[in-house]
Amino acid sequence: MKAAVYIRISTRDQRTDLQSDELQEYCERRKWQITDTYTDRGFSGSKKSRPALDKLMADARKRKFDVVVVWKFDRFARSVTHLLRALEEFRALGIEFVSYSESIDTSSALGKMIFTVVGAVSELERSLIRERVVAGQAAARKRGTRFGRPPVKVDSEKVIAMRNQGLSFSKIAKKLKIAKGTAHKLAS
Repeated sequence: MKAAVYIRISTRDQRTDLQSDELQEYCERRKWQITDTYTDRGFSGSKKSRPALDKLMADARKRKFDVVVVWKFDRFARSVTHLLRALEEFRALGIEFVSYSESIDTSSALGKMIFTVVGAVSELERSLIRERVVAGQAAARKRGTRFGRPPVKVDSEKVIAMRNQGLSFSKIAKKLKIAKGTAHKLAS
């Protein structure tokens, strides 16, 4: 059986050897030949489009392998809909999906059911984190914390004069160290 290994790490400086070594040993034990290892560095699992994942999906459509092996299913995706969509595409292509850490193998009915439940729990966890972040930001705003760039005072007359001299909004913004949109708004 030909296997594709997918590895994702959230930051560029993290090491991949834990995932790659374990997955390589797993494939060897199952007597699966690894056709390719797809690695995304510095990408969130919530991103549906990642360079290595996109290549893996394209290669799946070309049927370059029979099974996709990941360290944990959340390395592949954090959204249940993304997981299920990919799983359904793999099923239609005759490709199995194995999550090493969770011992989930979609070639069995039980594996498919467990995969769906664990995916739902992961999505719930992500939603709870998002709720806590939003609540924390709202509390910080109530305490007077400002988010974003600090306000900058710029003389609109100066922007208009520079514009009349023929300077572009980009050049004005660069010279005055302001956003291009701010320069445009002040000159209007």
